[in-house]
Amino acid sequence: MKTELAEVIQRINENPAAFVTECEERYSKRILSAAREIVYNIDHNHIVLLSGPSGSSKTTSSKRIAAELHRLGITAHIVSMDNYYQTIDPELSPRTPEGDIDYESLYCLDTDLLNKHFDLLEEGKEILIPHFDFANQKRDPNRVTPMNLGRNDVAIFEGIHALNPIFTKEHPNALKVYVCPESIICDGGADVITGADLRLLRRLIRDDFFRGADPTFTLGMWDNIQRGEVENILPFKPTADIAIDTALLYEPAVLKQFTDHLLGRVPETTKNYALLKNALRAFPDFPTIDLDLVPKNSILREFIGGSAFEY
Repeated sequence: MKTELAEVIQRINENPAAFVTECEERYSKRILSAAREIVYNIDHNHIVLLSGPSGSSKTTSSKRIAAELHRLGITAHIVSMDNYYQTIDPELSPRTPEGDIDYESLYCLDTDLLNKHFDLLEEGKEILIPHFDFANQKRDPNRVTPMNLGRNDVAIFEGIHALNPIFTKEHPNALKVYVCPESIICDGGADVITGADLRLLRRLIRDDFFRGADPTFTLGMWDNIQRGEVENILPFKPTADIAIDTALLYEPAVLKQFTDHLLGRVPETTKNYALLKNALRAFPDFPTIDLDLVPKNSILREFIGGSAFEY
């Protein structure tokens, strides 16, 4: 979907609260539709595989689907596939073309254990979800989370590799969900804010505020993140049963309050500086929206803070 920049700015200026509500309701309808599809299929499937590129709000979308399922009488268990990372071995772990450990690679995951756990859940048996200690880059043998699924339970496995055929071919009944900001804001027909722009800015803000990562660090690894998306995510997008657009048209009016300082903190010589500058090209045209207007359960809260959800 494409919307003209002038129209978005006009709507924000006329009644920002109403425009925020309209955008949020549009996203909420997509979440409700996904939840209903899960309920419709629950008699022959209890596993949901949810994927999307970095900055797409996979985590909040999973939580929003789970909340909607709860209202429909279904209990949803959210499982981050990151916990299935194998202990990082500098000698054996996959590498990027530059020689760094490739954390985006499918083969950093314990795919055999994941498929075994899918089998056990489908058989109504209990699994023990591992815990990956990111600080020490290894699986914690003393921490596991038991889980089994009842008749009215589903498990949402969320991760960048969730739609990979190594899982979906083995478990064809699993419901496949793809989330990503897709809506585009254009100016006279030229795209000025794309989903890729929003994902980069969301990631920069979140990494800066919540992960202690300077924008120059995130920009430096963005090429590898994008390469991972092209290799591991986008080829399987067409296989999704459900696609959820996570873009909010009012979003730039919120994000600009966090991005206005980014360019000043990033030297022009920084890798992908031009990418950041391009992503912000239309932001000066936007008015700001009071952060109090952003709902506590909004996907934006995953990146700017103040969410009703725990991460």
